[in-house]
Amino acid sequence: MNQTLLVEILTEELPPKALMKLADSFASTIESSLKQEDFLNDTSKTTIYATPRRLAVTITDVRDVSPDKTVRQKVLPVNVALDADGNPTAPLKKKLAALNIPDIDISKLEKAPDGKNESFFYTYTAAGLPLASALQKAVEKAAHDLPVPKMMTYQRPDGETVEFVRPVHEFIAMHGENVLPITLLGLSAGRITHGHRFLSEGDIGILAADYYAVTLETRGKVIPGFQSRKERIRAMLNEKAKGDKVLMPESLLDEVTALVEWPIVYECNFEDTFLEVPQECLILTMQTNQKYFALTDASGRLRSRFLIVSNMETNTPQRIISGNERVVRPRLSDARFFFEQDKKKKLEDRLPGLANVVYHNKLGTLAQRMARVRLLSVFIAEKLGYDKQLADRGAQLAKADLLTEMVGEFPELQGIMGTYYARHDGEPEEVALAAQEHYMPRFAGDVLPTTATGTVIALADKMETLVGIWGIGLQPTGDRDPFALRRHALGFLRILIEKKLPLSLREVLDETVGILSTNATMKDPTEGVIAFFMDRLRGLLRDRGYTPDEIEAVLSQNPDRFDNLIERLDAVKAFTEMPEAASLAAANKRITNILKKSDVNTGQVQPDVLVEDSEKKLFTDMTAVKPQADQKFAAGDYTGTLKTMAQLHDDVDAFFTNVMVMADDQKLRNNRIALLKQLHTMMNQVADISKLAS
Repeated sequence: MNQTLLVEILTEELPPKALMKLADSFASTIESSLKQEDFLNDTSKTTIYATPRRLAVTITDVRDVSPDKTVRQKVLPVNVALDADGNPTAPLKKKLAALNIPDIDISKLEKAPDGKNESFFYTYTAAGLPLASALQKAVEKAAHDLPVPKMMTYQRPDGETVEFVRPVHEFIAMHGENVLPITLLGLSAGRITHGHRFLSEGDIGILAADYYAVTLETRGKVIPGFQSRKERIRAMLNEKAKGDKVLMPESLLDEVTALVEWPIVYECNFEDTFLEVPQECLILTMQTNQKYFALTDASGRLRSRFLIVSNMETNTPQRIISGNERVVRPRLSDARFFFEQDKKKKLEDRLPGLANVVYHNKLGTLAQRMARVRLLSVFIAEKLGYDKQLADRGAQLAKADLLTEMVGEFPELQGIMGTYYARHDGEPEEVALAAQEHYMPRFAGDVLPTTATGTVIALADKMETLVGIWGIGLQPTGDRDPFALRRHALGFLRILIEKKLPLSLREVLDETVGILSTNATMKDPTEGVIAFFMDRLRGLLRDRGYTPDEIEAVLSQNPDRFDNLIERLDAVKAFTEMPEAASLAAANKRITNILKKSDVNTGQVQPDVLVEDSEKKLFTDMTAVKPQADQKFAAGDYTGTLKTMAQLHDDVDAFFTNVMVMADDQKLRNNRIALLKQLHTMMNQVADISKLAS
């Protein structure tokens, strides 16, 4: 009979940050084990439950007995099973006894090819297994395979010593209304669970597996579904915000959801005087230390009220509210103290301390690293026509906030605090903003620097890291990238592409290698770093929807600047949608192959040597089209350039149909190759369209 299966382990409080990993592992192991044993159907649906004190799973449409199976088992090779006279050997008799068929007639065994030999096979029907038998193995495996570095060893009341993530108090295993006769961690399966520690009715009996969630919610004041609980918290926070914006990063929501079984949101307040502290400090303090949710107004300014998620529902929550307000004040006071103390010392005065911070034992101190970044920032600023003095000053102060007390307490605030302190010191606004902008983009999809100075230092900082780390032999390998070089390369490329900066990648790379060349441990990483950038670029462009052929058509020309890269790719994409695209790409590929085989220096096309009407017409039309194509190309109209070249489609087809390129007459042959070389150059101004040919 097919019914819903329920398995629940009721424990002491589980580690909140690992809760969903534990629940997913527990449920998926049970599901896969039962599926492998053929207890599930295509319609079976698995639901995962996880609260601070339980791991549970329900699976619908589970069989109570697995289907009978036809088993074909190899017995022995014929030459081992029978002697020279065809009689059963001792090994065969022993094997048949082991299979519990000692008296079977040999003629009943199947004789079939088995590789180069023949073997005997025995086919029989194996009776299905009861669910309890398979589930016993499944729950033992699920409990043993949980993703925790170390299990807790504890002693049960009966004296038995067992291991689990946390001590276990109850164990449920039910199929429909029936309790299954299995055990786990010294406990026999039952139907009793416990709800909320303070709000529940007490012991709760689950009448049937289908009623598990609703029973816990109505009688136990527990919302067992993690996602259901999380979405309820989200809705309650937004409702309690009363129009303000709730700062609720998903990681914080997940952690709070893992800490409560019956979430209730209350509003708390702190003194307005704390708002004099940079709001990032206060927000991080509330989120990291207290798991509170900060509020901002419509313009993004922090409110002096905040929200807490409690595990206790009460009509008189004042003690809960006042208790949390008391707890947060010392934390906010610490943040205010750090901020006031840090302001007493200028960022510039902290610079000598960078000489005491080791960046890498082969690359020197942080002071030495930032000296390199300063040189590179000035170089890039000069290339882009930006203010070199601002770039130099911004790079000089960019890492100084690492030595402040606030960043020492909250490393996540590096750069952000540098901006506040630079403003307090009276530095130019671009220099102040560069303290945080030079880290951008920090992750995929993050914003880019907004200022010229921040942009320059961000590029310099990323390139110095890439070249320095690569040059001492610590480039990424496989999945390992401890210095986040992939992120640095992607960030560098995004800045060049999205800001359309006319900057040569190789020039910046060569300058960086030169700056680092005084380091005796360095090996020139230029070619490796270039290849690394190109690999990252291909991935970045694929993520933006371009096909591999479109990407290769542009990148095969080894571009060194990326300010018009997207326009070229869009032009290629538009070209591929034209009816002439396929035959022009094929013709271009054919021309490419001809030119590869011909190493003759052909010079210019000589019109008087053209003989065939098709080659004459191609040359005439090329001459007419070229000024149009060149004009559009110079104006950056790459789509227009390719569309203009498409006008030659019929001429190119006619040329290859009617003209023998490799004519016996050398003068004629060289002139035709010169014509194709000129055509090839015109066709491939924007991209190598031969890469689009299948």
